[in-house]
Amino acid sequence: MKDVPDAKIEHPCDIIVKITTTNICGSDLHMYEGRTSFESGRTLGHENLGQVVEVGSAVRKVQVGEYVVLPFNIACGFCKQCEQGLTNYCLTMQPEPALAGAAYGFADMGPYQGGQAELLRVPYGDFNALRLGEDAAERQTDYVMLADIFPTGYHATEMAHVKPGDQTIVFGAGPVGLMATYSALLRGAGRVWTADHQPDRLRKAEEIGAIPINTAEQDPAQVVKEATLGLGADNGCECVGYQAHDPQGHEDASLTLNGLIDSVRFTGHIGVVGVFLPQDPGGAEAQGELEAQGKVPIDFGMMWFKGQHMGTGQAPVKRYNRALRDLIAGGKAKPSFVVSHELGLDEAPTAYEHFDARDDGWTKVVLHPDGHGNGHKR
Repeated sequence: MKDVPDAKIEHPCDIIVKITTTNICGSDLHMYEGRTSFESGRTLGHENLGQVVEVGSAVRKVQVGEYVVLPFNIACGFCKQCEQGLTNYCLTMQPEPALAGAAYGFADMGPYQGGQAELLRVPYGDFNALRLGEDAAERQTDYVMLADIFPTGYHATEMAHVKPGDQTIVFGAGPVGLMATYSALLRGAGRVWTADHQPDRLRKAEEIGAIPINTAEQDPAQVVKEATLGLGADNGCECVGYQAHDPQGHEDASLTLNGLIDSVRFTGHIGVVGVFLPQDPGGAEAQGELEAQGKVPIDFGMMWFKGQHMGTGQAPVKRYNRALRDLIAGGKAKPSFVVSHELGLDEAPTAYEHFDARDDGWTKVVLHPDGHGNGHKR
């Protein structure tokens, strides 16, 4: 933690948000562990909610005093990608012409500062900020999940084509995996299995109605096939990413992908929202030279043979966040069930240590830069 210059208006379309709630994300750990090209000195934090304190001269919709939640995607709203609703791959806000997509405090996604701070500059505030209702202040731990993990989990189920009555398997019971599990249930899936080897996270999945599979004790594909006449699940979600590891701690970036190819039936759909990168600075030591270049040995022959479909990539948060916001406002969704700790921003270093170590009970950490963290589990 250190003092940095206050965020300020740099463009007429900017707004400045006083951050009241911000989350530590599993994607932050990739940068925290030095497993990305994230440069030192930048502020982390892409799951942000707060109160508008200043608006640029061209801002017309968002007003000072309103509570807003901010998609982790920073988008312009008018480029070719944004016009198609692909705000996750905005061309304007990504300064590297050969790349697409921008985010707050994220490796290779532009120079933007993150929101684990007191103030945040939000480009194109009218487009990027989602305004919240009168219950925003008291329900921040629900609404802040709209910045990333709730839409991301939902995006996994969208790419997996989850429909009412489906049999769905989710690999990973971290915050995003729990949101994919929750989203599959919201979409009417008949049965949802959630596979992981962290008992505390599996308990969370069971609490919301999923069937937990402890991968330290059971083979997920075998469990699902035995329950589906040998056919496998209708669809599945990958919510772990390139640092997937077995219960003994051995990394294998192909582990969950191959688990899904095995678990999902012929012609089934797989949605991959776990992070996979083309360059992993720590990959050679942890896994191998190919993995360090993002080259993962998946069972493509079996995937092809089974005629499966795989969707990949970060979530276009704006595609889903209004509808998910209204589910929260209407009492139909309560994504804050994943939150285990609410802490002040000055406690972030300790929180990172516990979250990175996957210590028991540290499922999701919410930080309050205004000092309103209670220092305890919820």
